[in-house]
Amino acid sequence: MTNNDDSPKRERFKRLAQSRTNTVLKKLDVLGNCSNRNAYEYNEEDVEKIFSAISRKVREVKARFTFPENNEFRL
Repeated sequence: MTNNDDSPKRERFKRLAQSRTNTVLKKLDVLGNCSNRNAYEYNEEDVEKIFSAISRKVREVKARFTFPENNEFRL
């Protein structure tokens, strides 16, 4: 695979990935607002569930970006 910075697919990827990543980061900031104990009541179990779900989804999405190795069986 070549890294052609001028290709339309590359430009589209860069544009969309940047925008979507910034959206995710902003949403995480908004989620962080729920940490205000003056406004919300939560416990450690709630926090673990939230971040477990986020971590699981990040791993799933990251796996979609990995480049498969040639795992062909040979004798």
